[in-house]
Amino acid sequence: MSAPMHTARRTASTGKRLPWWSVVLPVVAFVVLLTLMTGPGQAHAVGATSEAPGIAYLLERVLDALSL
Repeated sequence: MSAPMHTARRTASTGKRLPWWSVVLPVVAFVVLLTLMTGPGQAHAVGATSEAPGIAYLLERVLDALSL
């Protein structure tokens, strides 16, 4: 007595779509990295006594770049 063979059936289209964030997140990441790379041409070191710009400076740069 032999067991019946089960074959996988593939359909041409399963009807599944990508979620919106799987397209938007890589685009946003690319734009942010591109903005950071094309920032000011001169880099400078931050001294221990001066204030570090922190996340507020980064957000300001991103918002400035988006308002072109």
